[in-house]
Amino acid sequence: MSENHASPSAPAPAADAAAAPVPAQQGRRREPMFPDGPAPDPAGSHHERRIRSFQPRRSRVTTGQGEALRRLWPKWGLDIDGLSKLDLGELFGDPGLPVVLEIGFGMGEATAKMAAADPGTGILACDVHTPGQGNLLGLAERNGLDNVRVANGDAIILLREMLAPDSLAGLRVYFPDPWPKKRHHKRRLIQPEFLALAATRMAPGALLHCATDWEPYAEQMLEVLSAAPDFENTQADGGFAPRPEFRPLTRFEGQGLDKGHVVHDLLFRRKAH
Repeated sequence: MSENHASPSAPAPAADAAAAPVPAQQGRRREPMFPDGPAPDPAGSHHERRIRSFQPRRSRVTTGQGEALRRLWPKWGLDIDGLSKLDLGELFGDPGLPVVLEIGFGMGEATAKMAAADPGTGILACDVHTPGQGNLLGLAERNGLDNVRVANGDAIILLREMLAPDSLAGLRVYFPDPWPKKRHHKRRLIQPEFLALAATRMAPGALLHCATDWEPYAEQMLEVLSAAPDFENTQADGGFAPRPEFRPLTRFEGQGLDKGHVVHDLLFRRKAH
């Protein structure tokens, strides 16, 4: 859940977005605060540079978040380097566990609630926001959620290079950056090319769930998803869906609703062909 409309995938040059550096004395090279934690640019130069659907957020990592990153990243975190295939059964310690990919989770509160409510489903949560990564890891530990894994980096590379065909039981994209200016619309994540790629990694019948409070983006999402040959709308009228019970109402969303924002949910299934 990108609660500040942050982006779902990691920028190629954004070292500050993934590892907060400690202050350095003049003339000394700055070292990462989390040497065993999320890498600044996990895919490095291994993959092409292209228009990204996000912009990095340089927020301060709290003491608690930093401690969670140091202790829990080696256990529950992974860098999206694009160099190896992921075995999701091995990653979650259960070959039979259905796994849902969540792209963009903000500070992780909604992700943790969904994981707690459905312990029989694994959540692979992908983002580039270091404070959010630390916060979600801390929430997972405090609540005993061993069905959460945190991925750092570019979700496109994760889908294209590291996930096996038909390996995902679902895909969630909640409140992605709407890129409201017309000249930036090409940066929006929900595009025909993204849907074609996502469909190859989703099992037949898997649910694609998007949500946004930016109405023009919601309309574009509905148009693009409705035209996607690999997906079908779960709504008989071909429109938006009511918010399903499994998607928690977050503080961010509640603040938007108080301001008169309208949140649209879209629920599409991957066709069985």
